[in-house]
Amino acid sequence: MITLRKAKEDDVELIRAIAAETWPSTYLDIIGQQQIDYMLEKMYNKGELLKQLMDGHTFLIAEAGSNELGFAGYSIIDHDARIYKLHKLYVLPSAHGKGVGKILINEVFNQIKDAGGSALELNVNKHNKAREFYLKGGFTIKESVKIDIGGGFIMDDYVMEYKFQN
Repeated sequence: MITLRKAKEDDVELIRAIAAETWPSTYLDIIGQQQIDYMLEKMYNKGELLKQLMDGHTFLIAEAGSNELGFAGYSIIDHDARIYKLHKLYVLPSAHGKGVGKILINEVFNQIKDAGGSALELNVNKHNKAREFYLKGGFTIKESVKIDIGGGFIMDDYVMEYKFQN
């Protein structure tokens, strides 16, 4: 049985380990090892993850017994319009196809809806297979963006949006 729990500071190393294991299989053919290494260090270093927790990001960890299978991270990005952003959702390759991603995204939906959210946005690489997962889950493509992240690297993404019905 898959259960979810809210991450604490002690889970930062676990989040980093899951990211390090999932990113190569997700992105190697899309952006290459150099950009993977750069982005993992920039976005998943211990200080950055702790800052996100302190800034109010919610991280959910998916588990089956004592095995952690993946995580999702989200936060509010526009208080007035009640718009949230899904910053991260990764499932270990060994747990793909077991519904872990669906359980995580559904819980994110539930928590945002309960908080009165109007929409959930995310960025997904244009060539990431997860794009189809999000489209099937009710997201629509809002816009196409190219983001300079430094180090000579660009993120070539779609911004996707899920609107909650009131």
